[in-house]
Amino acid sequence: MPDSDQRREIDLPAGRIRYREAGDGSPVVFVHGFLVDGRLWDGVVDRLSASHRCLAPDWPIGAQQIPMRPEADLTPYGIADLISSFLEALDLSDVTIVGNDSGGAMSQVLVTRHPERIARLVLTNCDTYENFPPGIFKAMPKIAAVPGGMTMLSAPFRIGALARAAFRPFTVDPLPPDLIESWMRPGLDNPGIKGDVRKVTLGMDKRYTLEAAEKLRNAELPILFAWARGDWLFPIKNAERLASEVRDGRVVEIPDAKTFVPFDQPQRVAEEIAAFAAPA
Repeated sequence: MPDSDQRREIDLPAGRIRYREAGDGSPVVFVHGFLVDGRLWDGVVDRLSASHRCLAPDWPIGAQQIPMRPEADLTPYGIADLISSFLEALDLSDVTIVGNDSGGAMSQVLVTRHPERIARLVLTNCDTYENFPPGIFKAMPKIAAVPGGMTMLSAPFRIGALARAAFRPFTVDPLPPDLIESWMRPGLDNPGIKGDVRKVTLGMDKRYTLEAAEKLRNAELPILFAWARGDWLFPIKNAERLASEVRDGRVVEIPDAKTFVPFDQPQRVAEEIAAFAAPA
């Protein structure tokens, strides 16, 4: 790890956030999705930090090591507020936000509610429009709302082979088993984080992404869609639709990748971000 690459913590109104910071220059802040953490972006940060200040937090979306305060709002609005408070606390400006999976949904909400410090948005395969949560995962908020629902949802992840199988469709090559285990353990063993996972799950609703899409139509924000084709959860047609409706949207296809584009193709994702965020 280079000398400039550090793991840090910061206290925010909703709770303490751990994050990786590396490099100097225009800031790029990464937003991962459900049941993973900032390590999803490690390969991108390793490459992009040569030209940009990269910040990859562990957001409280299910795999963080530190539970949020009991009163923390972890709906998409609350997560957007949390990310905005992170940018403010570090006095970041001219920020490029990069989102993946449900973190892409949070990013859309963020830039439409707190645009002040944000200069551009990069969306990799993620929830859009009615597709939040996507596909078979649409039932999760309803299950989480009933007594014992979170126990039912989490039970399969206590079995290592089933947890690995659950993540298998999201990447071209399998994720390291120890990484999957480390993502699953906090939400299974820590009562505070279990509560955070329930809050996030209950907050997944298409009304947030539909509202964000409507607001994005009139925004001046440049948006790059770095998208893997053939993703059954997040079809590229959704990216093409949103790109066609915003004022400054462009789709770039990332080959040989699935949902977790930054894991499958970190070099290509870093190159696209660097070109997109380069000074005019």
